[in-house]
Amino acid sequence: MTFSITARCPRTGMFGVAVSTAVPAVGAICCFGGPGIGAIATQSWVNPYLGIDGVELLKQGLAAAEVVERLVGQDPGRDVRQLGVVDAQGRSAAYSGTQCTSWFGHMTGHGYSIQGNMLVGADTLQVMQERFTATEDAELPERLVSALEAGQAAGGDKRGRQSAAVKIWKSEQYPYLDLRVDEHAQPVLELRRVYEVARRQLLPFVEMMPTREDPIGGHDAEVERFILLSPEERALRS
Repeated sequence: MTFSITARCPRTGMFGVAVSTAVPAVGAICCFGGPGIGAIATQSWVNPYLGIDGVELLKQGLAAAEVVERLVGQDPGRDVRQLGVVDAQGRSAAYSGTQCTSWFGHMTGHGYSIQGNMLVGADTLQVMQERFTATEDAELPERLVSALEAGQAAGGDKRGRQSAAVKIWKSEQYPYLDLRVDEHAQPVLELRRVYEVARRQLLPFVEMMPTREDPIGGHDAEVERFILLSPEERALRS
């Protein structure tokens, strides 16, 4: 029912998940992770506890393959589940239950896992892998959104389109970026639009937010002046 990519950036240490499907609000139920530990996409006949429990296993230092083995072994609904995991070292693992809706499958490599079910065909995952590996000089949010775009262009979910999301963890417990298009005729296209706005108008502000080490947070006079503008004024200056 879904196509997604879970990944780690070796340069910045960011982790993230990007996902799209033909049901509403996919970002609310499929994206899990944390700073410095890894990220998980859980989908098909989704069990969010695979994400919740998987994050706890990653915190314990288990490798991606061990996390998948533990989660799948404890889930009586494993035959209709699908998940992809990337751990703190960039090791990846994925699982696709034998009763997932066709077409389904997954692809893994160092630093990423790509998975999908109820797809038009295997091309969706193949082009996502090609796009992701070809953009390694870009920031992780851009790479994930770009991979989703490639997957959608190759067919994506065979039922159609409805929602998309991208969620990124950097160094703090709160997400560095958490964008959702919960219901839209062209959700991946709309996610790109929202991401471009957030990249210019939100991320500079997030970079100034308080951290565990600095509870006051940074101050950049130019960013502060920009944030004080109305959305319309900011759009004109972006």
